[in-house]
Amino acid sequence: MVPWGGLSCCLSAAAPYLLGRSSGRDAEVLKTVTRVNQLKELAQLLDLESKMIPIIVTISGRVGSETPINCQHSGLRGVIVEGTAEQHFLKHNDAGSWIQDSALMLSMCKEVPWYLDDETGRVYVVGARGAVGFALTVGSEVFEESGRSIVRGTLDYLQGLKMLGVKRIEQVLPTGSSLTVVGEAVKDDIGTIRIQKPQKGPFYVSPKSIDQLVSNLGKWTRL
Repeated sequence: MVPWGGLSCCLSAAAPYLLGRSSGRDAEVLKTVTRVNQLKELAQLLDLESKMIPIIVTISGRVGSETPINCQHSGLRGVIVEGTAEQHFLKHNDAGSWIQDSALMLSMCKEVPWYLDDETGRVYVVGARGAVGFALTVGSEVFEESGRSIVRGTLDYLQGLKMLGVKRIEQVLPTGSSLTVVGEAVKDDIGTIRIQKPQKGPFYVSPKSIDQLVSNLGKWTRL
């Protein structure tokens, strides 16, 4: 007979142990990345280092773009904008009671080329949405109630639904936001510098500083 209770306890204990080990390794890796205090220093660093060896660095600055997006609902200016629209409604369940549910109507994402700027230089960031620690700010969240009419009510009744309205959420990475990025630094043939996800190594985009990232990972290890 398989002792399922003991097995589940072992698995429950193993999960945080493995997470702690992984976090510990990540913390040690972040400690070894090259810290660039001013973005103007990154160009010099890339010129000195061999182009055959990937250079993993951490930089900080404020988000900027030559072509920012004017957000439709929040009025913010951003470089990445995600919008969703959800239809909310009541429906009959098998017991004949009304329960609330929702369905995704629309999902969109826009992104323009953007960079970090610290007044000494600028570095473009590529692929940030796939980085660890990346998160968008909720710029606006509105609920538009469905209009009431006899025709609408009759159709809802026949379908076993009662439309409540549409919830629209707009999330954005605003210009001017302070970010820390850890990734591979590269420079193209015309001298444009960018940070991207390395083939092997850490890739972080976070509002936290590099010291805060290392400290947070260290807490998981100790736990």
